[in-house]
Amino acid sequence: MTAYAEKKARLLRIVDGALQAVAPDPALRAAVKREGNILAVDGREYDLNDYDRVLLLGAGKASAAMAATMEDVLGDRLHSGLVATKYGHGLTLGKTEVMESGHPVPDEAGVRAADALLERAADAGERDLVLFLLSGGASALVPSPLPSVSLADKQEATRRLLECGAAIGEINAIRKHLSRFKGGHLAETLAPATVATLIISDVVGDRLDVIGSGPTAPDDSTFLDCQAILDKYRLCHRMPDSVVRAVAEGCSGRASETRKAGDPCFARVRNTIVAGNAMAVKGAAGVARDLGYTPVVVDLAMEGEARDQASRLIRLAGKYTLGGGKAEPPVCLLAGGETTVTIKGSGKGGRNQEWALAAALEMASLGPVRERISAVSLGTDGTDGPTDAAGGMAFPDTACGERSEAAGRALADNDAYNFLSGAGTLLKTGPTRTNVMDVAAVLVDRA
Repeated sequence: MTAYAEKKARLLRIVDGALQAVAPDPALRAAVKREGNILAVDGREYDLNDYDRVLLLGAGKASAAMAATMEDVLGDRLHSGLVATKYGHGLTLGKTEVMESGHPVPDEAGVRAADALLERAADAGERDLVLFLLSGGASALVPSPLPSVSLADKQEATRRLLECGAAIGEINAIRKHLSRFKGGHLAETLAPATVATLIISDVVGDRLDVIGSGPTAPDDSTFLDCQAILDKYRLCHRMPDSVVRAVAEGCSGRASETRKAGDPCFARVRNTIVAGNAMAVKGAAGVARDLGYTPVVVDLAMEGEARDQASRLIRLAGKYTLGGGKAEPPVCLLAGGETTVTIKGSGKGGRNQEWALAAALEMASLGPVRERISAVSLGTDGTDGPTDAAGGMAFPDTACGERSEAAGRALADNDAYNFLSGAGTLLKTGPTRTNVMDVAAVLVDRA
């Protein structure tokens, strides 16, 4: 093996450690236990004899894998189920129907999935127990637009929000206020059933109102917040007229708000997070330690432009090579969160690929010490942007010498996918059926 092949093998082992730590099956089995007719969810007990039916509903990239585990846990006590997941993330299950739809831009299949879930939710009664399986991606997978907003308009609004570099909380605030499903509306439809929502979080800070746009959680955001977001990114003249009108009507009190804390619809709802980004970072740290590196968690709330965050971490790695860090090399610097990309070019990529390309360029500026540094950025769902890659890797030679000019052009054109593909440093995992944002790792070897 070459030196870089060894670096790549170590990075791939760290990636696997992160993914294994947040796989739906072990995460759910740690939080949900069944002994006879007693189902315990994060310490709260539900006597299954108290219910006429136990139903599974769900939405998100991990929902099919979560349903597979819950079917096994519930056994013959499960009446039926329905989950919506991303194309390619589905599974063949026993009593649970799986519908697939588009992400990150919603499509007609997502509208059908949302309608089907709302229909089943409306059918749930006071003597039913509903286990709702929620994970990242649900916002796009079950769009359910307001009657005044067409799917095409919601698709355009989603594209505009993704392109402008808005944070996920800002994007979801608008999504919630254009939806019949999100912002607590699903809880409203499910009432008066008993609801236990099991969540794999893909949001910094694990905010219940932001994960999947909070279908069973109270929403703090308002139409006024939505208007402020449109103003902040100068989107009012670039959004579809129906979206701008819907927000304006809400601001003037002519449209009903999302469901707020204290609403009676939440009286029999409990939301439980079973996995999140910190668990993935911990899993990566454990593997790094096994490989002989001292893990140093730099950030568990990594946000902002992907290229800026990559440069920050690589510069920090450079300090570690000079003895200016918290530990002596070999060290593994780790960060978790979700960055953004403000799209100005016409290239192909995603935030983790852009992170890796920017890391490679920053690495090239460090001089000879770059030979001791390698890095990876992973989208834990296995899909980074509208590509088949999960992210990318950066090595000492990725953007050096004759490659540096091409790397700079690629970054300016948001074309990380094609550059990293040519360099052989794309990271491809296929669908992971989980989703807890991103994990970045930078290895700093001994001199």
